[in-house]
Amino acid sequence: MAQTERLVIPIENAGNKPRHFVFALLDRFTLMAFTSVVEGLRIANRMADKQIYTWTLVGEGGGTVTSSSGVEFKLDSDLEDLPRDSTILVCGGVEVQKSTTKRLLSWLRKESRRGAPIGGLCTASYVLAKAGLLDGKRATIHWENQDSFTEEFDEIDLTKSVFVVDGNRITAAGGTASIDLMLKIIADDHGEDLSNAVADQLIYSSIRTDRDTQRLSIPTRIGVRHPKLSQVIQMMEKNIEEPISPAILAKDVGMSTRQLERLFRRYLNRSPKRYYMELRLSKARNLLMQTDMSVINVALACGFASPSHFSKCYRAHYETTPYRERGSQGTRRNEEPEDLE
Repeated sequence: MAQTERLVIPIENAGNKPRHFVFALLDRFTLMAFTSVVEGLRIANRMADKQIYTWTLVGEGGGTVTSSSGVEFKLDSDLEDLPRDSTILVCGGVEVQKSTTKRLLSWLRKESRRGAPIGGLCTASYVLAKAGLLDGKRATIHWENQDSFTEEFDEIDLTKSVFVVDGNRITAAGGTASIDLMLKIIADDHGEDLSNAVADQLIYSSIRTDRDTQRLSIPTRIGVRHPKLSQVIQMMEKNIEEPISPAILAKDVGMSTRQLERLFRRYLNRSPKRYYMELRLSKARNLLMQTDMSVINVALACGFASPSHFSKCYRAHYETTPYRERGSQGTRRNEEPEDLE
């Protein structure tokens, strides 16, 4: 059987030495965010018919590291001094705060002083921010972590983009956003022909840019295409700390409070007040799980005037109190339960 001749893509900057990536894998890192990048590099080498990219895997202590899906990887080395011209990509995942050790932060700061480009995939933007490497920069992080990130790092210009490249700092939101980032890097390094060829190999037909946002549009997300309903929900999502009354929401979109009530009942089977409360409680749960904010401050950040009212609403929705939720995650602060429940 005759072999199929493989297409080779002529590349720009073909004489350059291979660009080297160092993947710092954190405990319980997200597999897809990591493998999407590595596969992009591998396919780029194959399509160029030469080694234009190389990579190594590092992690604290060397040895092995396990992804959030349970797949184990053998590391090439501990966190050591890197060769010049290396690009570091930190790969985060579940409970990234626990993996953000002093040694990791010191290593990143040291490599930053040496001029290394440094990036964070998925939740690893938190690690870069904690190291002070994103101060004054634009950045992104997985949408589920955006609330907690904003509360902790208000000096960083956080966007909802799928990825951001700001100077020598790179952040990607995780999942398939890593593919978009890597296609951007390949295009910048060796031209769009190679980048497009890699996308074809990945059967990736809709390449996103840093102007594209992570989440589905509100109509797609809620399964309803009603412009006024979408507008109201958008206003709710932008005003969690200081909730807007249904009467004002209705007035702002040109309808009566009763019409707004009917709209929510018809399409979402709940009142505007109930829907708004669920949004606020969802943010509160994220903050409880992902930050060290006190329960009182979480309540205030989500529009609750008193801890007791917050606890009552939280218990009704999640069948546990904020204090017990925090304690179940092993992140309990020195707070008095009687003040919170």
